Amino acid sequence: MAARPPTAEPPASDPPEPADGPAPLPAPAAVARPRARDIAGSLAASVSGPALLPDDDDTEGLEQPVQLQLALQKSGVQGMAAAVPFNELKRGEHGAENARHPLEGAHDDLTDDEASASTVSEDADSDKLGDGMPRPGYNPNNGPLERVRVDSRHRAITTNQGVPVADNQNSLKAGLRGPTLMEDFILREKLTHFDHERIPERVVHARGSGAHGWFECYEPLGALCRVDLFSEAGKRTPVFVRFSTVAGERGSADTVRDTRGFAVKFYTEEGNWDLVGNNIPVFFIQDAMKFPDVIHAVKPEPHHQMPQASSAHDTFWDFISLMPESLHHTLWVMSDRGIPRSYRTMQGFGVNTYRLVDEAGRARFVKFHWLPKAGTHSLVWDEAVKIAGADPDYHRRDLWEAIESGNYPEWELALQVFTDEQAEAFSFDVLDPTKLVPEELVPLRRVGRLVLDRNPDNFFAETEQVAFCVAHVVPGIDFSNDPLLQGRIHSYLDTQLTRLGGPNFHEIPVNASVAQVHNHQRDGLHRQAVHRGRVAYEPNSLGGGCPHQAGLAGYVSQRHALLDAGAVPRWVGLRLGSVMAADGSLLTVEATIDAMPSVLWDAAVLPGGGAALATLAARGEATDFIKDQYRHDKPILALGATGRELLTAAGIPVTLDGEQADPGLVLAGGDEAGPPAAARFLAALARHRHYEREAAALDPF
Repeated sequence: MAARPPTAEPPASDPPEPADGPAPLPAPAAVARPRARDIAGSLAASVSGPALLPDDDDTEGLEQPVQLQLALQKSGVQGMAAAVPFNELKRGEHGAENARHPLEGAHDDLTDDEASASTVSEDADSDKLGDGMPRPGYNPNNGPLERVRVDSRHRAITTNQGVPVADNQNSLKAGLRGPTLMEDFILREKLTHFDHERIPERVVHARGSGAHGWFECYEPLGALCRVDLFSEAGKRTPVFVRFSTVAGERGSADTVRDTRGFAVKFYTEEGNWDLVGNNIPVFFIQDAMKFPDVIHAVKPEPHHQMPQASSAHDTFWDFISLMPESLHHTLWVMSDRGIPRSYRTMQGFGVNTYRLVDEAGRARFVKFHWLPKAGTHSLVWDEAVKIAGADPDYHRRDLWEAIESGNYPEWELALQVFTDEQAEAFSFDVLDPTKLVPEELVPLRRVGRLVLDRNPDNFFAETEQVAFCVAHVVPGIDFSNDPLLQGRIHSYLDTQLTRLGGPNFHEIPVNASVAQVHNHQRDGLHRQAVHRGRVAYEPNSLGGGCPHQAGLAGYVSQRHALLDAGAVPRWVGLRLGSVMAADGSLLTVEATIDAMPSVLWDAAVLPGGGAALATLAARGEATDFIKDQYRHDKPILALGATGRELLTAAGIPVTLDGEQADPGLVLAGGDEAGPPAAARFLAALARHRHYEREAAALDPF
């Protein structure tokens, strides 16, 4: 979410309200339709749609294609609803004759593809999404079996993630005759699949939201690694990203104080790579042996299942007090990082130390960082608890609406790469996940950008069923001996087996690799592939030896500037409906101050006009809205003398200490009401918060 003007100016003289409630608005036919440009910012809203849409030919102000798309989609939906005003089938539910001759269901002969879409971002395309546009009236999952028949002639063996298998004869050992290593993910996948061939909510990270997008490489990194997505400048790799909280259940609130997950699935040409991390660079524990303990401690207490999605309880503090290595992560969680403003303003980290491997087999240590292009911003505690009551889906809604309105979230991927020799010289253990590598020692190298430009069609099918696994790596990425990482390699796969019902979770569409998958794994619950041929083993001669092992072979009026800068303005008022502005234009108020209070908005614009002052200054909920914007250090744009008087009515000073200007308070009046005021407001909005207000209040001088 971005700048959302909190209210529209009401009519110059409202009709008296009857005792039983507000006077009703005129019938829709007697009310002029709003101009498209006046509701452009609200078209992406998922809370509710505008009650009255602009005429089909009114596209003035909708300069951005995505706004026009949204208007067309909502208009089409309205048309479909009008086409079926009642249930024609109801009359035919009784009687033997009707039972023998059931009526055809009422339906609209839909010709507008956009009206039936889940999201206007569906035309985004990639190797994973395809061309983005569906075939009308067709479900590809019900096509002929030919679409899922697999032929492995002349193909090398791969893992279920499409990673080529170099050696299908031997497990990975510590030396030629040493014990088999736990990190042999190929062996584990193969045996685990076999063990489950005869045939519930995530334990952690249950509350989450996701989106499709792409990763673009800035420069070839062949000198560092042979990873496919880093092979050339400008190369784009499709991704699916899921954000989450750790401790809460699926129905918990988004704005709790907790660690957040930041998981990215790269669909590379050589198989799937899952970079599964958090918004905090360190973790509570040093060894995977303690992971069940820290989760049991932070989850609701077992005797009464309280508190939900919170670490503020005895068992958590008991555990932390006895594990001094947990202090580092705890300090991060108890800082502003524990309550992000949105997923779009949240950093991400790989947490563990991995290795990059080049074509020659040389390996270097690497730490992964995701840097949000919108900056890193957080909520204050008062906002968080109020938002949890006003909109528990706050972060989920923010991500969805940003993508729907064309303001695609973006991050840069940065690496910290260092050698074994450098690691030995550090005064800390790089394999200890409770430690970070200071950027003063190893600077960040920005190597690409991540853009999320497509919302899912169905939450369950994609966001809920997506399965991330630390063991899903591709050629050029390797594990370190980090003991927490070693345990994660095992735990994630084991969790997906229970959660998704069996070993074939890799065939769920969102999890499927864009790389070809060929191996001898068969059967098990929910198997999708129909394999040709008679062999399910290797070596073989009846299948021509195939598949064979690979050897050494993945957006109103003067405030257009807000849309241009990617903000999403919304009209908020004392009641829903339409109001007339001073220039005679009609404005649609789509949200009330009671339903969507100040904490849900990044900034506020206070209207001009005497009628607005008379109405708003006398209403406590309106002045409380303004007060909360100020006390939470958020930007405010006051238009004309009325805007200033509204500030006075709310008891807000126009300067910080009697003379120092407040950079987060933009006063626009007279000649200042044009672009300069908009530019200053945008600059204030970009900072998100203006802590100078708190500093001035605390300054004893």
